Amino acid sequence: MKYRNIKFHKKNLVLIKKVKEILEEYEEQGIKVTLRQLYYQLVSRDIIPNTQKEYSKLSKVLTDARYSDMVSWDAIEDRVRIPEVPNTFMDIKHLLEVACRSYQLDRWKEQEYYIELWTEKDAISSVIQPLCEKYQVTLSVNRGYTSASAMYKSAERIKDNCENKECIILYLGDHDPSGLDMDRDIQDRLTEFDCAVAVLRIGLTQKQIKKYTPPPNPAKITDPRAKEYIKKFGDTSWEVDALEPQVLQKLVEDTILIYLDLEKYEQVQEQEKKDIKVLKKEGGGK
Repeated sequence: MKYRNIKFHKKNLVLIKKVKEILEEYEEQGIKVTLRQLYYQLVSRDIIPNTQKEYSKLSKVLTDARYSDMVSWDAIEDRVRIPEVPNTFMDIKHLLEVACRSYQLDRWKEQEYYIELWTEKDAISSVIQPLCEKYQVTLSVNRGYTSASAMYKSAERIKDNCENKECIILYLGDHDPSGLDMDRDIQDRLTEFDCAVAVLRIGLTQKQIKKYTPPPNPAKITDPRAKEYIKKFGDTSWEVDALEPQVLQKLVEDTILIYLDLEKYEQVQEQEKKDIKVLKKEGGGK
């Protein structure tokens, strides 16, 4: 539905056309992107330059395009402003259907490893969340350095799940002064809470930067860790959400499968199917 009549400049109409082409690509793959991810796709395809001015311009043009019914309101995801909607059911039958769809046993109970996926970027959570759900992996979005309370709760959760297992946190973060330091911060603070876990950065790495050439940004010189970072990597930084969604998904899935015994995992899934049949039979008989 059109809410505003806006007259677009010819250049902006061309930009909107390119935006729609990118959004359609990802819609076909079932991926919903954030404004930041869309921006990086436009930059990597040499459609717009990598500047704050262009990012602000894209935000305005995209907003106007949605008000003008040129781009769907559902095409872009805002990961920050997500309301908490209470669960309701139409009747008992509906409740049973939801229960059957959501029923899962602990698929990692008999596994050698216990893993979680952590990231500092909420912007990529919609891209990797489906894989976490598929493989029953806890996803933790830190939005920067984690608070002491959240870290304590994470340590307790991991310890509860890690009896006689090797515990690993797969980490996705920016390649910038603070982004690289967060690996150490997480490791040190969990260790302080007597949580034996290994933090494994799976992105963003120098190897991935060379392979995928994501758009660069200036390193934040105001960051207290900038001096050491610049000495080692130069004055350029990169954001993990600049990687294409497909690349992020493949990276996450390939890494999870390294630590997952699929045969044991599938045995648990088969037991779930048997349990659901019983649940449906008993529920239907009442």
